[in-house]
Amino acid sequence: MKHHLGLASRELRYEPTALRLRADVNGETIVDTADALIVWEPRRIVPVYAVPSDAVAGGIRETEPQPDAPDLDSLPPALGPTGFALHTCPGRVVDVGGLPAAGFVPDDSDLGGRVLLDFDAFEAWRAEDDELVGHAHDPFKRIEVWNSGRRVQVSVGGVLLGDSHRPRMLLETHLPTRWYLPREDVSIDVLAPSDHRSTCAYKGHASYFSVADGSDEGRDIGWTYADPLHAAEPVRDMICFWAERTDLVIDGVAQERPITPWSRPEEQLAADPDRLELG
Repeated sequence: MKHHLGLASRELRYEPTALRLRADVNGETIVDTADALIVWEPRRIVPVYAVPSDAVAGGIRETEPQPDAPDLDSLPPALGPTGFALHTCPGRVVDVGGLPAAGFVPDDSDLGGRVLLDFDAFEAWRAEDDELVGHAHDPFKRIEVWNSGRRVQVSVGGVLLGDSHRPRMLLETHLPTRWYLPREDVSIDVLAPSDHRSTCAYKGHASYFSVADGSDEGRDIGWTYADPLHAAEPVRDMICFWAERTDLVIDGVAQERPITPWSRPEEQLAADPDRLELG
């Protein structure tokens, strides 16, 4: 399945959604529609919402000048949340309701002229009457959390970060298994809080830790959800470390580092495409 999904990721993909979507700027609703699509540009593993142009208050107009097209050969085969400005299919960048370059209209008639929207350009999003964070929701995404009695040991550069017999295993569609450890089983004394933050549309806002020695390989190496969304409630306040960047041993067996859009760029470019986890 991973192989076939990877092949499909090379194409522009879309899925209808029945949700009424609204997006606000400065407390004013700029976008309001129940006729949206969920769209993945080629190589993208995070979708965006695409709406009819007449659903945008103030309309859209072509951005001038148009940005240069990217060199796709220089990009990894799968792209994580690397910023809306990078587009991987033909189309035109547009201003949306006065927001510069906040939209993109692909040259694909199947989308009916809909405009892809930069989620971060708007200050608030709602699906029906619920708040959305992070990015458009992928309807094919699923999160499960399981209690485990396996022994999980995590280290980086020879520094032990955690050792637990009571981890929780978080399974998220397309992603490697994430092992969350109780704080009591983490070497907090070798870590320091990081300024880095991230937002997951399904789990909420994460804060990060780095290895206190300041090493590059230990920067932003782990994260925690202090106030998670519903799907991540079972891992509240637990700590997880990047499987892509650490040495992970489970029940005495060393695990191969997975290759994902969150691996180092040189590792992604050098990897066998069949090993790539889409994220």
